[in-house]
Amino acid sequence: MARKRQPTQAEIEAQREAMEAARLQQVFEQGTNTLRDLISPSAIEIHSDYFRLGNKYGRTIYVYGYPRSISTGWISPIINIDEVVDVSMYIYPVESTVVMKNLRTKATQLEASMSLNAEKGKIRDPGLEAALRDTEELRDQLQLGAERFFRFGLYITLWADSLDELKFVQQKIETIFGQQMVFSKVANTQQEQGLNSVMPQCTDQLQIRRNMNTGAISTSFPFTSADLTQDKGILYGINMHNSGLVIFDRFSLENANMVVFAKSGAGKSFTVKLEALRSMMIGAEILIIDPENEYQRLCEAVGGSYIRLSLNSDVRINPFDLPKVVDSEDANDALRANLVTLHGLLRLMLGGNQMTAGGQIVPALTANEEADLDQALIDTYARVGITSDPLTHQSTPPTIMNLYDTLLHMGGSGPNLANRLRKYTTGTFAGIFSQQSNIDINNQMVVFNIRDLEDELRPVAMYIVLSHIWNIVRAEQKKRLLIVDEAWQLMQHEDSANFLFSLAKRARKYYLGLTTVTQDVEDFMSTKMGRAIVGNSSMQLLLKQSVSAIDVLADVFKLTEEEKKRLANFPVGQGLFFAGQNHVHMQIIASKTEESLITTNPGDRV
Repeated sequence: MARKRQPTQAEIEAQREAMEAARLQQVFEQGTNTLRDLISPSAIEIHSDYFRLGNKYGRTIYVYGYPRSISTGWISPIINIDEVVDVSMYIYPVESTVVMKNLRTKATQLEASMSLNAEKGKIRDPGLEAALRDTEELRDQLQLGAERFFRFGLYITLWADSLDELKFVQQKIETIFGQQMVFSKVANTQQEQGLNSVMPQCTDQLQIRRNMNTGAISTSFPFTSADLTQDKGILYGINMHNSGLVIFDRFSLENANMVVFAKSGAGKSFTVKLEALRSMMIGAEILIIDPENEYQRLCEAVGGSYIRLSLNSDVRINPFDLPKVVDSEDANDALRANLVTLHGLLRLMLGGNQMTAGGQIVPALTANEEADLDQALIDTYARVGITSDPLTHQSTPPTIMNLYDTLLHMGGSGPNLANRLRKYTTGTFAGIFSQQSNIDINNQMVVFNIRDLEDELRPVAMYIVLSHIWNIVRAEQKKRLLIVDEAWQLMQHEDSANFLFSLAKRARKYYLGLTTVTQDVEDFMSTKMGRAIVGNSSMQLLLKQSVSAIDVLADVFKLTEEEKKRLANFPVGQGLFFAGQNHVHMQIIASKTEESLITTNPGDRV
């Protein structure tokens, strides 16, 4: 009989190592068996009114009481609070037949209580009457199918690094709720169930619910913050709803026009200058009409051209200039378009259309004078060789001196019109607009300052400068912003208001964004053209307003009562920012460097 061979020491060691490796492999596989093993905390402590998960403290509260009526977006402050919170909503639909039966019973009980009180001679109970009205109204809506019925549960878990901080967060939440007459409680002795109810498992272990109809449920819709962050554009400010950045490209809208309304000192010029500075950094050219010398510091800082218009300066702008357009369609229409513009300008120079106390408009020119002026303008261009043929448009254009001479030597009302224009040719206002243009705009920022012009000449100057800018825009299409500050001065006259509206309407075709800035909201919005300009502006910014202007703006922009209240109380630099269909409460912010360039307060400069 053969003897069994004993394993060697080396074989025994090898077998032992293989068994140990198998045991380690089994342990490893058990440790990575489920994802839950990887993400679960090492331990959780459950107390009566809080729990501890790792190094974090948590507490779950629930809402148990609501007011009789509640505004839309009432939960927005909780959703956007600057604290770490988890919010869960549970909505259970209820069959309308069951609700109708319960409501019928409730209405019968309320009517019986009211009858019993009347029999006992007690005074009426407004609470019972209101409850009966609400019950009957809800029955009617359910019967018609206009409303449905739901059971609604709202739970919130708060997170903090300590119990003291947890208490502070709870007080913040309860204060926000209390301001709206919404009442909440801590889920005492049910913190584990509360945590499970808020975690994304869809398990409502608290089961604390409130009856609500469709309208009430809709007010709790949590996504109330408009997000105006795009992949391109410039930073306008901070979204006060969710602390996000408002980054927007105005040229991405159907038009790039913008209106800015604010009372004096609310920050409108600061905001517009900040947008202009940031737009330059992405390649846009900036053209500005500056009535109050507010843009000089910024213009000089970026190396722009600052053109000061006054009767004593040597700057000249000829309103008879024609645009050097390349587009064949625009070239054929260039002379006719400029004649229309000149008609409006000359009416403005001659006093503009006046409105009587009875609301009747008295035109600056009669029909015969309009006809004579039109012929005189055509003849004036023809005398220097300019006709409707685009090839003749390179000739030196005439000036108002040539028009004066044409009117003086023609029949009809010509000599009378020439006499009325004399103050612009040889009189007080001669020179600035009666000679050939001597400015060459070839800069990324150009500012036209009209502060030193007489009040009577300012609307005329703004009109002529706008016309000159419009010729430049039509000649070469680039991304440009045109800022018209204190635009209410143009809206005082029908012809200048019409011209500004035509710019707003046609700017998109030429890659131009018109920014209209004004503090006299009532004057601006009281005209048909003012409202039309707002209607042709895809962006609007409403900063702090005077009380008298709020109702006007509320009517135009369809503001809610809360937004109306905020408009009167906004701090400097905050406002409502509208972009297309979205609008947010925004805080305008600037860096120290930007602020030093654009502020008008010497004490703020660094």
